[in-house]
Amino acid sequence: MTLDAQALDQIFLKARTANTFLDKPVPDELLKQVYDIARMGPTSMNTQPARYVFLKTPEARARLLPALSPGNLDKTRAAPVTVIVCADNRFHEFMPQVWHREGAKENFESNPALSEATATRNSTLGGAYFIIAARALGLDCGPMSGVDLAKVNAEFFPDGRWRANFLINLGYGDGKAFDRNARLSFEQACQVL
Repeated sequence: MTLDAQALDQIFLKARTANTFLDKPVPDELLKQVYDIARMGPTSMNTQPARYVFLKTPEARARLLPALSPGNLDKTRAAPVTVIVCADNRFHEFMPQVWHREGAKENFESNPALSEATATRNSTLGGAYFIIAARALGLDCGPMSGVDLAKVNAEFFPDGRWRANFLINLGYGDGKAFDRNARLSFEQACQVL
């Protein structure tokens, strides 16, 4: 089954990075719905290392502001929600629950390089799934990487278990998005061998 043109437009073709938002709250129940859809996206060995911290109050976002680049300050202050997309460094503790074969937990525990690479790669996938799910449910997203992640980790995750990957401002965009920049063509970005 193929999605209809309206769905493709909403999720990808007409969607833009939101930089300004309406003053309209995002209910916690909607955040849960977004997560419940996003968590269904595939990750290697079903590792699911992505974690999400929702900053909804001005006080919570104020803790984040010192870590942001200047261009991200105003839009983060105005966003109804800022999501810290994280990687759980001990995702492997859940492997007996989420993977169908024994030994996966021990495999990741005994191989820190594999564990770190898996957490980073698959939490990034989880964040992308989150954006797609949010757009599918009518929210607008402003992903950001202009941030000092070490400062975010020190402020929000001092125990080191979770590690910030990137940020997403989330809410209802006010329609004032930049025009779409050029995208690389199939020939520029792809090979068929």
